[in-house]
Amino acid sequence: MAVVFDKPHSLIDVPLHYCPGCTHGIVHRLVAEVIDELGIEGRTIGIAPVGCSVMAYDYFNCDMIEAAHGRAPAVATGVKRADPENNVVFTYQGDGDLASIGMAETVHAAARNENITVIFINNAIYGMTGGQMAPTSLPGQVTQTSPYGRDTKHCGYPIKVCEMLSELEGAEYLERVTVNSVKNIRTAKKAIKKAFQNQLDGKGFSLVEVISSCPTNWGMTPQAALKWIDEKMIPYYPLGCYKDRSAEKEAE
Repeated sequence: MAVVFDKPHSLIDVPLHYCPGCTHGIVHRLVAEVIDELGIEGRTIGIAPVGCSVMAYDYFNCDMIEAAHGRAPAVATGVKRADPENNVVFTYQGDGDLASIGMAETVHAAARNENITVIFINNAIYGMTGGQMAPTSLPGQVTQTSPYGRDTKHCGYPIKVCEMLSELEGAEYLERVTVNSVKNIRTAKKAIKKAFQNQLDGKGFSLVEVISSCPTNWGMTPQAALKWIDEKMIPYYPLGCYKDRSAEKEAE
């Protein structure tokens, strides 16, 4: 029997606005596939950020709310607590939204172990506003606001979100993945599905960090950007599970 490769029902059949080579589209599809497979489309509420994915509400076939810049975890907390038994809530955020202006909301939602799912896109730059240095920009990385490379003496070091949140007792599940190859895409989907399943099981705060490309603002071809993830991003932001509280308890 022939296998038909269809667009997920949870992903609206419209063109995406993202730049060529941007991996937001891949992650959108993975989230939609997971929603379909878990049969939760009618219960799911997504929280859109401010950033390149600000119009995520145009792409997901579920209820969506637009949050003020960085406030997606706070909005998600309210939505989840309003109807915890029925609402399945996820935020979809970039590094400027989550790790800069929204860092307080991120940290405290994790500390409280809010039963929400966070999809965190880390492309090491502010994409929507023209390619400025982000909290996750690498040491020495050239951006519009660091034309000679990020100088850690003046700008400090990049924030490693999974490592930082792993020190909090509250967070349930933290994993860093990427989507620059078929193998890595499959691993990313498993992590995203686990993060949603954790919410359905009432386990608490789950965050999946996705190392992503931004060819336009990195000044690269799409192919070179995927290679740059392997050569530069992953060595600084190692892939893997940084915390899985349930698995730790089972191992004891």
